[in-house]
Amino acid sequence: MKYTFVFAILLITSCNFSEQTESVKIGSKKTELIEIKDFPDNLKAKNIILAIGDGVGPNQITLTRIAIGGPDHRLFIDQMPYHGTSLTHSFNNVYTDSAASSTALSTGYKTKNRYLSLDPNKAKLETIVEMLYKKGYSSGIVATSSVVHATPAALYAHTDDRYKYKDISNQLINSSIDIALGGGQKFFDLSEINDTHHLLTTKDSLEQNFDHSKKLIGLFDDDGIVRSDENPTQRQMTNFALNHLNEQCNGFILMTEGSQIDWAAHDNDANKMIEEFKDFNLTIKDLINFVNENNETLLIVASDHETGGLQILKQDTDKVIIQWGTGSHTSIPVGLQSYGPGAELFQGLMDNTDIHYKILEAIDYKNLENTTCDIPTK
Repeated sequence: MKYTFVFAILLITSCNFSEQTESVKIGSKKTELIEIKDFPDNLKAKNIILAIGDGVGPNQITLTRIAIGGPDHRLFIDQMPYHGTSLTHSFNNVYTDSAASSTALSTGYKTKNRYLSLDPNKAKLETIVEMLYKKGYSSGIVATSSVVHATPAALYAHTDDRYKYKDISNQLINSSIDIALGGGQKFFDLSEINDTHHLLTTKDSLEQNFDHSKKLIGLFDDDGIVRSDENPTQRQMTNFALNHLNEQCNGFILMTEGSQIDWAAHDNDANKMIEEFKDFNLTIKDLINFVNENNETLLIVASDHETGGLQILKQDTDKVIIQWGTGSHTSIPVGLQSYGPGAELFQGLMDNTDIHYKILEAIDYKNLENTTCDIPTK
């Protein structure tokens, strides 16, 4: 009886699992090739752009590729010349959340899930934004989630609970971040922000030019940015941030996140995941073109973790059959792509903490002098 009971449980589980399959139509769009340049071996990066696809594993990229143009299609992320693989586990768990993984990228240290730029003993860790501020760098963050969500927050906040949003919002206002764009109005006192920041709340405001007399914060929705014609995309916010940061100070560091790719994967919603990834991929197109025009800029495309355990099973006429394994994060290794001076450092298998140190190597951090950035106000 014992063995019969176990078999019955396994059979039921298998049947429920098979019901999670769905189909996605295969696209037919032709590949749009983008210019990829060679950079001198002795050229050091000045600017850093870190583009993070939240929840993106290899099959999130594969499914988007197939949905847009079929299995032989090439996305803009595919055309980046250097590819590596990153392991993502947190300090004390084989899986990571976005707080611990973004802390690893930001500080070069492993920590516990939910911690933001604190070590496992709750000691403060210096973030790469804080490090580069002392070298005269400006900085920016872009997210389609709220600007106080875990991935952007690890660049400027220090807390043992990623969900202390009000505390995190106060830390952002008092941080060295020059421009922050995303959602999260409900976590801020908007009347107080105007004293220290240019405040943007509408998509149309991205068409204006702002001086540097105050820092800039854009809050375009109550929490995460709902995708609509009235709200800005990741691509639009990223281009605005680049225009605001470019040619200021000794250099800049910009983190831009496709946050809601992860949310769609948590919901096991393949079509929404694809739509979110399309915005992320178009953002990468513009970032590649930016590197082509600004030869001292290093672009790194990374992921904090995989979400959903996505599998692509087979083709059925003009569709592919896919299956989600979970609604949570997994420990599947994630991809890493790079372009620009120093991009060759990001090849092969590495831990997510290694990415932090490779960025510092690419900009020759140890030889940068301490200085301040005096940005003209007009």
